[in-house]
Amino acid sequence: MKKIEVHTTRNYSIFKTLGGNRDVNHLHLSRLKDSMGKNNLITIIMVNENMEIIDGQHRFTISKELNLTINYIIVDGYGLNEVQVLNANMKNWTSNDYINGYCDLGYKDYNVFRNFMNEYGFSHQVSLMLLGGELLNGSAKISPTTKFKEGLFKVVDIDKSKSMADKILMIEPYYKGYSRRSFIIAIIGMFKNEDFDFSEFISKLKQQPTTLQDCTNVTQYKVLIEEIYNYRRREKINLRF
Repeated sequence: MKKIEVHTTRNYSIFKTLGGNRDVNHLHLSRLKDSMGKNNLITIIMVNENMEIIDGQHRFTISKELNLTINYIIVDGYGLNEVQVLNANMKNWTSNDYINGYCDLGYKDYNVFRNFMNEYGFSHQVSLMLLGGELLNGSAKISPTTKFKEGLFKVVDIDKSKSMADKILMIEPYYKGYSRRSFIIAIIGMFKNEDFDFSEFISKLKQQPTTLQDCTNVTQYKVLIEEIYNYRRREKINLRF
C-alpha cells in the first residue's frame, strides 16, 4: 500500500475548485471559522493530481481567511464521483447539492430536473418519480435515489411528466395534501390505468370537494380514489389493480 504523504503550504493559489462540487455553505463556514479560530484545530484536506479540492472546501476557505497553514494529501484520479461517494453516508450533501453539482458539469437531465422543480414546486422525491418514471418503492436493484446521486438520472418523457404534473396541480383546490409522496404514487398508478379518466375524476371531486382526505399509505389512497371515481356511477370501475 502506497504511503500517504501530508504536505503543508500557505500558497493558497495552487488549489483549485472542482467543477460540479457543492456550493460553500455560509452557515457552516461561520460555525467552522469560530471553532477553528478558537481551538487552533489542525485539519487536512484532500486534493487530486490537478490540485482540485476533493474534500475540505470549507476547511480550505477558513484556513485561507485565517492565514493558517494548509495540510493536504494528494490522491490521484479522484473527481466529483469520489466526492459524492465519500459523502454518501453523511449529511453533508443535500439533494440540491447533487442537482447543482451535475448542472455545473453540464448534465442536461439534471438541468431539466431543476427547472421542473422550480416550475411546479414539487419535492425532490415527487419530481424524481414524475420525471424518472420509477416509483420509490425499494424494489429496484439500484434505487432511483442512488441513480440520481451517481449521475445516472435520465428524464424519460418531459411532455408526459409535465402533463401529469399539470393534472396533479388541478387536484390542489380539492385536496391540500396533493403533493404527498404516497398520494403521488397512487395517482401515478391511476394515470397508467386505461379505465381511469382524469376529467371524470375531477368532475367527481367537484361534486364531493371534501372527500379526498389524508391516508396512511398508497393502498388506502387507491381505495379512496376508486370510491370517489365510482360515485353515482352505474358501472363501477376497479382502479386498484
